[in-house]
Amino acid sequence: MKLIHLSDLHLGKRVNEFSMMEDQKYILKQILQRIDEEQPDGVILAGDIYDKPVPPAEAVELFDEFLVDLSRRGLQTFIISGNHDSAERLAFGGRLMEGSGIHFAPVFDAKVAPLHLEDELGTVDVFLLPFVKPAHVRRFFEAEAAAPRSGSVPETVLAAAPEIKTYTDAIRVAITCMDIDPSHRNVLVTHQFVTGAVRSDSEETSLSVGGTDNVDAAVFSDFDYVALGHIHRPQNMGGGSLIPEAGDGSDQSVSTAGLPLIRYCGTPLKYSFSEANHEKSITVVELGEKGKKDIRTIPLKPLRDMVELRGTYEELTAKNFYENTSYPADYVHITLTDEEDIPEAMGRLRVIYPYLMKLDYDNRRTRSSNEIQGASTMEDKTPGQLFAEFYELQNNAPLTDEQEQFLTELIGSIWRKEGAS
Repeated sequence: MKLIHLSDLHLGKRVNEFSMMEDQKYILKQILQRIDEEQPDGVILAGDIYDKPVPPAEAVELFDEFLVDLSRRGLQTFIISGNHDSAERLAFGGRLMEGSGIHFAPVFDAKVAPLHLEDELGTVDVFLLPFVKPAHVRRFFEAEAAAPRSGSVPETVLAAAPEIKTYTDAIRVAITCMDIDPSHRNVLVTHQFVTGAVRSDSEETSLSVGGTDNVDAAVFSDFDYVALGHIHRPQNMGGGSLIPEAGDGSDQSVSTAGLPLIRYCGTPLKYSFSEANHEKSITVVELGEKGKKDIRTIPLKPLRDMVELRGTYEELTAKNFYENTSYPADYVHITLTDEEDIPEAMGRLRVIYPYLMKLDYDNRRTRSSNEIQGASTMEDKTPGQLFAEFYELQNNAPLTDEQEQFLTELIGSIWRKEGAS
């Protein structure tokens, strides 16, 4: 059974005020090409389909087109909502789409029934668990305990509802309610932060106090493969340390000795400069007989890469620096090392680097960590001395003779005007 694992499309995202829609259209088309080459049995989309709970119309249109393309290929597609999505909006029309092979996880209601895939080795059960918080799970089970509706929730789980305080508690209880057949190959699709995962700046999530947003990998012990979304850097979280991030696309077998393979596939695009050195990819997992799986990655090439450049203004604008490179077509973060600020640097640099996203300086002034001291001695110093000290602290360099002369004349002129009035 071959599955393509994707997550965190973040359709409609803007990075440093640049729309990523053109890049996202390009990469989705490339993903479809890779799918045609691989001929998988199913495609997994593990959350954060959109970048906002209410996505722009063009993002919805792009995703709709992508789903139609997947459906036309006769693929079974499994989709959950992430923390950036609205679970209700994403699941709208899900029951109607099932006939086309498009399966959306409904809003969490504890009834996570498996979706079945068959091959010559038997059954693969796919469970779709959208992003949930402890409050979501606790509230549902408390309501179910007060007014039971189905009787499908074990009484032991209902009794434990008040004890759901952490994300690990929430996911453990949600999994307890799943009808997992241990003789089948079981796949869980979810969107959480598993303890130990390496984050990127583009996730736009803050660390919770005490790590309460962490999910212990031990809760996934009943599954053969856990397809995760949420973290933007591709990495394995269990079943061996192979492929910490995207490789060169070559087949790589994973021997897990019966342990689940827990994996973040990462984003298909770079969404921050902290990911500049990452290689983005899609993950291909092949489930053999129970307990055996192979995993490999297929690199993706973006329309525009993200690069970081460093040097003086003169160096970075020299033709022999940027010609015969992709820099003028890439998203760029430039760090200027000039000691003096360059007037209108952003506009001037964008003549060469039109996709310049970020500009900053690294020089003596910016590296200085000095603080203004000696407020108690201010009355003993002249205005000129105070300004000269402030200037040196701000710029990590003293006034030049010309600047000092200008300052003396300026202060004298001000004092003369004050005296005249």
